[in-house]
Amino acid sequence: MRLRSLSKNLLLRVLVAIVLGIVFGLFFPEWLARVFMTFNGIFSQFLGFLIPLIIVGLVTPAIADLGRGAGKWLAVTAAIAYGSTIFAGLLAFLVAKASYPWLLGGDRSVNGLENPADHALTGFFDITMPPVFDVMTALILAFCIGVGITFVKGDALHRGFGELRTIVMRIVEKIIIPLLPVYIFGMFLSLTMNGQIVLVISTFLRVVILAFIMTVVILLIQYCVAGVVAKRNPFVMLKNMLPAYATALGTSSSAATIPVTLECAKRNGVDDRVAGFTIPLCATIHLSGSTMKIVLFSLAIMTISGMPINTWQYIGFILLLGVTMVAAPGVPGGAIMAAVGILQSTLGFDETAVGLMIATYVAIDSFGTACNVTGDGAIAAIMDRMLKDKKGHLRDAPAESTV
Repeated sequence: MRLRSLSKNLLLRVLVAIVLGIVFGLFFPEWLARVFMTFNGIFSQFLGFLIPLIIVGLVTPAIADLGRGAGKWLAVTAAIAYGSTIFAGLLAFLVAKASYPWLLGGDRSVNGLENPADHALTGFFDITMPPVFDVMTALILAFCIGVGITFVKGDALHRGFGELRTIVMRIVEKIIIPLLPVYIFGMFLSLTMNGQIVLVISTFLRVVILAFIMTVVILLIQYCVAGVVAKRNPFVMLKNMLPAYATALGTSSSAATIPVTLECAKRNGVDDRVAGFTIPLCATIHLSGSTMKIVLFSLAIMTISGMPINTWQYIGFILLLGVTMVAAPGVPGGAIMAAVGILQSTLGFDETAVGLMIATYVAIDSFGTACNVTGDGAIAAIMDRMLKDKKGHLRDAPAESTV
């Protein structure tokens, strides 16, 4: 597949785009930077339009390929993804409770920070591209049609969605992947020129460092478990996922990274049908890195501002957060926007705390997304092992199923 060859050099192109975005952000004139912001706005709108189609185009035929056992495996995949997300949140809670009393000792004001979005560069014009339907509608539609196809005797609908998958992947291969480095360059150019991101990161530097450490720990745990289940070397599996990690790091979008994550999962020996089923699904429902970040930063704000922290109330918040994350679109900043409601209703965050939460989350949004996406590869490897019999054949897939 040509997408495989495209993704081989993507890691280098993404890293170059990040470095150039930071360097050029130090001296670029505003009018020239706004040209790239205009491109990023159009690209982001197109990506938002394409996300539901990616989900329907990839998840539906993948479920149909799995055969009549698809419903059961949907539930298993969702349970594993939810369990991983909750585990990450609880682990972050325990680490924060143990370390924040000395790590964040002393009260500090949280009113001096402004939302970086208020000062971000904007494009010269916007082109609105509303999606045909939202992400949750796409997921439900893909589930219903995919499972339904397994009970239909004819194969016309199955072949039709297989062709839709080909169309979607061709769009991704010819448009999304080649333009990703330009989009990433524009994002880091903006982050450098608006100046507010440095202020946010420097203010919460200790929490940022802790979040990075937690990302490594979570990924190591996920891949050690996946390695034991799949009987593969977890460090080799992690190495194979680096292109997906780098792409997510640059785009802050799990949806934009789906094609690259698919290829990385296949390099780890995951069957095409299993990868096509688990990766697009987990891109929406598995947000372990995002949950970890929200827990760490919300507890930091509560600690610094002197808000009371009730253990059982906060555990309830984590359990609810795991469900709420499913509603988060696979676009930059989607997770924190989905979480704002329960931050206010469950933890009692006011406007200042919510604004600071959004600011700090957006500042390092890409690292949480990269953790989410990389963890999807571990779930795909686990599901690949569970779905195959001793001879390496998919348990419920019909013999004639092909991808």
